[in-house]
Amino acid sequence: MADTGSSFWGPVTSTIECCEKNYAYSSYIAEFFNTLSNIPSILLALIGLINVLRQRFEKRFSILHISNMILAIGSMLYHATLQHVQQQSDETPMVWEMLLYMYILYSPDWHYRSTMPIFLFLYGAVFAAVHSVARFEIGFKVHYVILCLLCIPRMYKYYIYTQDLSAKRIAKLYVATLLIGSLCWLCDNVYCEEISSWTINPQGHALWHLFMGFNSYFANTFLMFCRAQQRGWGPKVVHFMGVLPYVKIEKPKTQ
Repeated sequence: MADTGSSFWGPVTSTIECCEKNYAYSSYIAEFFNTLSNIPSILLALIGLINVLRQRFEKRFSILHISNMILAIGSMLYHATLQHVQQQSDETPMVWEMLLYMYILYSPDWHYRSTMPIFLFLYGAVFAAVHSVARFEIGFKVHYVILCLLCIPRMYKYYIYTQDLSAKRIAKLYVATLLIGSLCWLCDNVYCEEISSWTINPQGHALWHLFMGFNSYFANTFLMFCRAQQRGWGPKVVHFMGVLPYVKIEKPKTQ
């Protein structure tokens, strides 16, 4: 929304603004709640990364959790500044992250294993180059949704072949956070004019960040469980402080 105070970063150059008053709380942070709401995503990704490194999971999951953190940091920069360059630091990692999910989901059954990472890397590099010079707001959203939809059939296959009830519960949490977060994002975009007249702004986009932080964590945890089953590592779902689920494995001594 239009500036309501002094701006440290100068005029808005991003193609998208959310339903939050700019610089309402600080001259250094354009969208205060949309910026700070990325912190839980960083913390959850850090917890996941520590679990991956501690139990020596495959490197793909380390990269995946790091990509979650990079995306959250890029989103913070974008919402704090509302500059076009920082907008790219949010949107480009969104695409890269989905390409990583596609690799993790489809690579176990891919017969030509070297071709998939090469293709996905080149695809991500070309997208980043094109996105750095072209502004396509609607096209980006359509492109991102298509990448998400390509992941759904494989996630569903993993779900129906998983017998562990705790792992299935994590998959259900993944779906629930995705649906609730998407609803928050949609309402923030569609009903912004009405919401702006309310005494209290529910901060739908900030809630989207919060739910998607948990969504990424649940997705990563479920995929780690499925991959550990494929490798014969005897995965179990346990809970940190009785609340946050994570995967515990027991590798055979030969590994």
